[in-house]
Amino acid sequence: MYRRCNGTTKCSIKSRRPIRQGAHVDLIIKNGTVVTASDTVKADVGIRDGKIVAVGVDLAAEGAKVVDASGKLVLPGAIDAHTHLAMPFGGTTSADSYLAGTRAAACGGVTTVFDYPMQRKGMSIQQVIDSKKAICEQEACVDYAYHCIITDLNEGAILEEMAAAVESGISSFKCFFVYKKEGMMVDDGTFVQLMLKAKEVGAMINLHAENPDLIDYNIERFLAEGKTSAWYHYLSRPEYVEAEADKRAVHWAKHFQAPLYLVHMADEEGLEAAIEAKKDNSDIFIETCPQYLEFTCDVYKREDGRNFVCSPPMKAQQSQDALWKAIKNGGIDVVATDHCPFQSNEKDWGKDDFTKIPNGCAGVENLYPYMLSAANQGKISFNKAIELCSTNPAKIFGCANKGSIAVGKDADIVIYDPEIDFTISVDNMHSDYDHTIWEGIQLKGYPIQTYSRGRLVYDHGDFVGEAGWGKFIKREKANRG
Repeated sequence: MYRRCNGTTKCSIKSRRPIRQGAHVDLIIKNGTVVTASDTVKADVGIRDGKIVAVGVDLAAEGAKVVDASGKLVLPGAIDAHTHLAMPFGGTTSADSYLAGTRAAACGGVTTVFDYPMQRKGMSIQQVIDSKKAICEQEACVDYAYHCIITDLNEGAILEEMAAAVESGISSFKCFFVYKKEGMMVDDGTFVQLMLKAKEVGAMINLHAENPDLIDYNIERFLAEGKTSAWYHYLSRPEYVEAEADKRAVHWAKHFQAPLYLVHMADEEGLEAAIEAKKDNSDIFIETCPQYLEFTCDVYKREDGRNFVCSPPMKAQQSQDALWKAIKNGGIDVVATDHCPFQSNEKDWGKDDFTKIPNGCAGVENLYPYMLSAANQGKISFNKAIELCSTNPAKIFGCANKGSIAVGKDADIVIYDPEIDFTISVDNMHSDYDHTIWEGIQLKGYPIQTYSRGRLVYDHGDFVGEAGWGKFIKREKANRG
């Protein structure tokens, strides 16, 4: 039941307070139900200069623009903590530029995206970040932050740079246990060095965990046997391939008492090992993605199975059930997308050879609507959806002004209509790709407006923001406890 925030009912939203007499307010969102990770209350939200300045009942609206949210939910904007925009991979570049990807984000209620710029041999962290920042300053439609992918220690120079990177607001770094041939993989020794340095400087390592040698062995065997369909993408990297790497990484994190963020968790066995480590107070965080919650490995048997090829692949029903269980009981911390779409003709490169299919799928515009629809249908609570998609990523990655509706936070706000029936199609998405794995998926409820720092950027199906509006988020050392 919704609780009305008033003078006699205790309301634990700490920001409940009147606007001081004479204060200028730009915008008031009135008569909605404000939902955060911990509260659901009937309240108005007052905004000034891109910040939330009041949350309360019957806020004075004189001189302000008023948005009537009667019958609607008023939510904090989502944070997609895992995207790959304009990423070179598999002989091409992911289909969404920073402009297209952040435009799509806004239209799905995502007001902050984390991208993964990649360091190559000889490059410094600052060079990697600067090359992306120049583009984002021109193109980003919502706010953005970075996890820098590390592929080479540059004879130790990268380790020496990490402290300065943290001071500049880059406090997370990613490693791959896979993509050996592409020059992206790190070995265990490099991984541990990075993990220890991250612990020392107040950062965290994010990890793509799969076993590369088993993948190579399986691929060689299948190709020799003429088994080349998309189904063999799954069989080349099944549950045990991911689970071994998950457990190995968790072992190192526990042994060295260092923070670890496991990206796109998809398998039951690895998930269980990570959850057990969390119970022992290890500083381990688990992310999964909507595609693993919606689809199983059976999609790779479809005629269009190549469109679903991503790594790690979707797994069997048992793993999906385990993911949903962990979503509900708090074992999983974050849901993000691994947004990395490619065009149909590029996916077709692997029609007769799964190893030639660019790995990645769309998702940034579908993240929040999908999880909120799950809440609207009673699978989880709305508070849990917000915790997973907004509050937790803000806390884990040090986005102090994001993740909730509270005084002093950025006015990143989504107005959500729980009564809308929405069917996803490439025709109503706002990216640059020409197909989506989410085609035909039906959702209960949908965002109708998105505000980025108080500015309307999405309105009833239309993008109304602008390229260059988004700002770089300089992150704090996170309080992850």
